[in-house]
Amino acid sequence: MKAVNLISTRNCFKTIIRNRSTEPTRAMEAVVKAKSPTIDIEDVSRFSQISETWWNISGEMKPLHALNPLRIQFIRDGLANIGHEAQDPCQPLEGISIIEVGCGGGILSEPLARIGANMTGIDPSVELIKCAKKHAALDSSLSKRLNYIQTSVEELAQSNSKKYDAVVASEVLEHVADQETFLKYCTDLLRPGGSIFLTTMNKTFPSWLGGIIAAEYILKLVPIGTHDWNKFISPRETRRLLEKYNCRTKLVHGMVYNPLKNEWYWSSLTPINYAIHAIKKVE
Repeated sequence: MKAVNLISTRNCFKTIIRNRSTEPTRAMEAVVKAKSPTIDIEDVSRFSQISETWWNISGEMKPLHALNPLRIQFIRDGLANIGHEAQDPCQPLEGISIIEVGCGGGILSEPLARIGANMTGIDPSVELIKCAKKHAALDSSLSKRLNYIQTSVEELAQSNSKKYDAVVASEVLEHVADQETFLKYCTDLLRPGGSIFLTTMNKTFPSWLGGIIAAEYILKLVPIGTHDWNKFISPRETRRLLEKYNCRTKLVHGMVYNPLKNEWYWSSLTPINYAIHAIKKVE
């Protein structure tokens, strides 16, 4: 009986991977037209199609909205732990230049700007950048601190090398076409001594069960096809790539999502979701 179940599970896995490979690509007007080694056109198109509901906290981005408290704490405390001293407790990131790569509709960029960061958000999707700008316009206090650009990380890095104090790529690494190239350009944007903050999904059997089978097919937390297990990446591999591009990992955190409470928690274990803070070495 167990053997039959195992075979069924493997067949289910193969079916999901095969179905993903034949998904139609739509909303191409929302995708960067230029060739890019990092952009997955299908993923960008898929997310572009739900841009109108991006800020609906009960919609398809519900788990991402719920992740914000952990993400903001992770970035704020990470910068404090490497020496940034906040002059104003209400603006702990004041004076820090941060770029969020793959900012989507701005769910994370906006609150980081509100606590003082000089924020730049980039995304290859025309529709998501329009969404981000539209929502940011609702708060005039953000206009001097928050800027959105529709571009790819490699294009921006050509003229912005070593510019930013921190780079954030949250829930993005599992959606890019070439993870090594993506991280190379992310680290190019970072000044020596600066920080890179990543959150992504581990490549394990539990991450397939939790991040795809449960989240997409059973609980319907995100649309079917949102994730591709083949693009998940282990903390060890992420650390190796960061080290290759001159970044030393300072901290790895596991993250756990409780769908019943719609809340995220830190964990010492990293079988599904994890966060990494690394620092670019001074040359």
